[in-house]
Amino acid sequence: MSFVSKLRMESVGMLLAIVFYALVGVVFLVLLPFTSFPPHIGIIGIFSLIAAYGAFRKRGWTIWFAMILFCIATTFSVYTLYYYLMIDYLLGIGTLVYLILTWVCTVYLAAKRKSLES
Repeated sequence: MSFVSKLRMESVGMLLAIVFYALVGVVFLVLLPFTSFPPHIGIIGIFSLIAAYGAFRKRGWTIWFAMILFCIATTFSVYTLYYYLMIDYLLGIGTLVYLILTWVCTVYLAAKRKSLES
């Protein structure tokens, strides 16, 4: 019996989206004290954990949190890329990967929103 079937996930893609949102939420909340407590880092962390929980429990409201998180994360990432890409390449590459994964996971959740409503 595979790990995915134990969690009753219909696809590996949904599991990857849940893991991504949960991991981002934990990382952002852990980084919060190290960055002098900016509110946008906390909001992204909390909304990511809520989206991961909603996707795991297959709640219909998950898509709304994912869309709000999509807007907040895109704004945060584009701002960070604009101001810090040429100064800190590692931060720029990490932010670009985060931005792309946020877009991919949000599009995936939007495409699978019917399975979230059951």
